[in-house]
Amino acid sequence: TTSALIDAATDRHLSYSLLLRQVQSLASSLQSLTPLSKGHVALILTPSSLHVPVLYFSLLSLGVTIAPANPLSSQSELTHLVKLAKPVIAFSTSNAAKNIPSSLKFGTILLDSPLFLSMLNNNEYVNADSRTRRVEVSQSDSAAILFSSGTTGRVKGVLLTHRNFIALIGGFYHLRMVVDDDPHPVSLFTLPLFHVFGFFMLVRAIAVGETLVFMHRFDFEGMLKAVERYRITYMPVSPPLVVALAKSELVKKYDLSSLRYLGCGGAPLGKE
Repeated sequence: TTSALIDAATDRHLSYSLLLRQVQSLASSLQSLTPLSKGHVALILTPSSLHVPVLYFSLLSLGVTIAPANPLSSQSELTHLVKLAKPVIAFSTSNAAKNIPSSLKFGTILLDSPLFLSMLNNNEYVNADSRTRRVEVSQSDSAAILFSSGTTGRVKGVLLTHRNFIALIGGFYHLRMVVDDDPHPVSLFTLPLFHVFGFFMLVRAIAVGETLVFMHRFDFEGMLKAVERYRITYMPVSPPLVVALAKSELVKKYDLSSLRYLGCGGAPLGKE
């Protein structure tokens, strides 16, 4: 019954048991309805939602390499990303899909379509007689292609393996055992899930069994409200957000006493 994910905008909770069921249902449905197989690359172009982590873990379990990108990417940017990553399929939403090249071998599946929702909750694929066909995934197999921001030239794709994930999670897990005596941390994400920072913080939170609260759009006061409402203990933040927390008068209006850690990344944090 422990919540794995909470949508701060709607207060919708996704428990760990339901998360695992949806991951298995989606993986089984994808195996049945698409030619996706180990080694294929999937472009993921969607705003943050409760569906995105389910999609990530389903594809990873099938040995499919995931390539999350900014849903606001232009047509020319997406053409470049497709040339880099060579995806055979895309997962997107109705609003974000319009710029995806039509040349993808297996087309595009929309996360806000009845088809996708049926794939998440299709009992036919999660009963005892029809489970996901097991896919053997090696540590050296590719897991994700994460894209740079393009601030120093054209966007680049960085290929990461399952071994990269294992090493990173092992480090986080050890650190938690050493310094954290909180029985159930709750983290808040203002980060997009396609960004390297948000992506790895998502993998980390699920891997160590935390509860993750996420926001669709960043709003400073909305973030403060979420910290108070959900008793947030940890937040990954950027340097400007640290400055705002230190100086904004709004901070005094909310109870932030549950906060124990801030993890700052994305850019250097000034000493002052």
